[in-house]
Amino acid sequence: MVVQFKDLIKNAPLAPGVYKMYDDAGNLLYVGKAKNLLNRLRQYIDISKLETHKQIMRNLVARVEWEITQNESDALILEQNLIKTLKPKYNVMLTDGKMYPMLALTKHEFPRLLKFRGKISQRRDVYGPYPSVSSLNETIKTIQRVCNLRTCNDTFMKNRSRPCLLYQIGRCSAPCCLPQKNYDKNVQLARRILTGDSEPIISDLTKLMKDLSTKQDYENAAIIRDKITALTNTSNRGIRQNTPYTPNIDWDKNVTDLENWLGIKIESAGVFDNSHLFGKNPVGAMIAFGHEGFIKSSYRHFKLHDMQRAGNDIAMMEEFVQRAIKDCPKMDLIIVDGGIAQWNIANRICDGKIPVLGVTKGEVRNGDEHFIMPDGSVNKSLPKDSALFLLLRAVRDEAHRFVITYHRSVRAKQLTASVLDSIEGIGPIRKKQLLQYYGSVKSVMDADLKSLMHVPGLGKSAAEKIYAYFHSDVL
Repeated sequence: MVVQFKDLIKNAPLAPGVYKMYDDAGNLLYVGKAKNLLNRLRQYIDISKLETHKQIMRNLVARVEWEITQNESDALILEQNLIKTLKPKYNVMLTDGKMYPMLALTKHEFPRLLKFRGKISQRRDVYGPYPSVSSLNETIKTIQRVCNLRTCNDTFMKNRSRPCLLYQIGRCSAPCCLPQKNYDKNVQLARRILTGDSEPIISDLTKLMKDLSTKQDYENAAIIRDKITALTNTSNRGIRQNTPYTPNIDWDKNVTDLENWLGIKIESAGVFDNSHLFGKNPVGAMIAFGHEGFIKSSYRHFKLHDMQRAGNDIAMMEEFVQRAIKDCPKMDLIIVDGGIAQWNIANRICDGKIPVLGVTKGEVRNGDEHFIMPDGSVNKSLPKDSALFLLLRAVRDEAHRFVITYHRSVRAKQLTASVLDSIEGIGPIRKKQLLQYYGSVKSVMDADLKSLMHVPGLGKSAAEKIYAYFHSDVL
C-alpha cells in the first residue's frame, strides 16, 4: 500500500514549529520551520509546484514528524540547531535560498556592523539568527544610535575624505575621517547589548541623563534620553545570541521515558557542573528536575571548601556531590556533566544507592553527546532528535548556565572588593579614573590594552600592568 503524502500530514497542527521529513529507511532528509505547520506542509502535496531539487527530495519522503514551538522565532532557532546537529542530507545539498538573517561585528581596527545570510566566517563575531530582516534592521539602528558604530564596507571607509550623512545624524562616529577615543569602548558596549546585557547599560544611562539635567545640559540629556528609548525597545524585543535552543519539554512524558530507559523511578534528579578560571574562584552547582519540570527550590550553589582541589574538575566534583548527598533534598538520579572520570567519582560516592548518569560532550557540543549509563556502559545509540536526548541535553545546559552565572557573580564580587587595589602601581586616583571611564570593575577586566591606553591620565605603563594582571594567565 502506497501512503499518500497528504495522509502523512493530516494531523499536522495549525501552530508554529519545525517539521522533519524521513525516507523509508528512517534517514532524515530535511528539516524546515513554519509559522503554521499544516499550511506549510500542504505546500509539498502538489509536487509539480515545487522546485526540481525539492521534487527529488519530496519523492523520497515516507514519514513526517513535527515539533510545536511557542512562536515562529523559536521555530527558527530550533530549525537551525537541528540542522547543525543532525546535518539532514537535503538541507546541505539543496540551495533553496533560505538562509538565516544574521548580524556580525567584523574583526577590524574599527569593527563594522554587518547584516548577512550564509556561512559564518571566523573573521566575524556573529549574533542571531533573527526572525526577520526588519527585526535585524531595528537592532542595527539601535546599535547605531547608542554606540555610533560604522556600517559601511572597508573600501567605502578607506576612500572617504569627510564624514557621511550617518555622522551628521548621530548614527556613526566617522572613524573614516575623525580621531576616535571611545570606539573600542563602544564596540564592547555593542557586544553587551547584542548578548542581552542591556539592563545595566540602561541604568547607567539613566543616571547620566539625570546628572546632565541637574546641570541644565538639556541638549546632551535629550541625546541620552533617545539612546535609552532605543535601547529599551530593543531590550523588550529580546535580542538573541547564537546560542543553543532549549526545546519545549513535555516533562511528565519525557521523565517517564527517562525512567523506562534507566529502569528507575524519579521524583527528583540532580544535575551537577563545575566552573573555575584556571583554578580561581572554583564553584559548583546543582540543578534539579522531575515530572513537573525544573525544581528551582532544590537548586544549589557550592563554593569549594578544600582549596587544594581547585582547578581539578574531578576532585571538585567529588566534594560537591558528597555535600549534595549529605545536605540537599533526596535525589533518585544524579547526572554529571563530563566523561568517565566524573562518572567514576560520582558513582563511587553514591556507592550504588543513587544511580549515576554521565553526559559527555564528545568532540562537538550540542550534537556529539553520548551517555555513560548507571552500569558503566557507554550508550551512543540514543537518537539525537528524540525527546529524551533533547531532555538530557536541556538539563545539562541548564546546569551549565546556572554554574556559569554563579561563577561570574563570585568573580565580580571579588573583583569589586579587591582586584584594583591588588594591582601594583594602581592607587586610589587611578582606580577612580578607571571606574569613571568604564563604569564597573568588570568592564575594566574585559578591556583590551588599546582601550586602557585611552583612559585619561592612566599612561601606557599602568595600562600594560592592568591588562597583564587580567590576561596573563590566558595568554
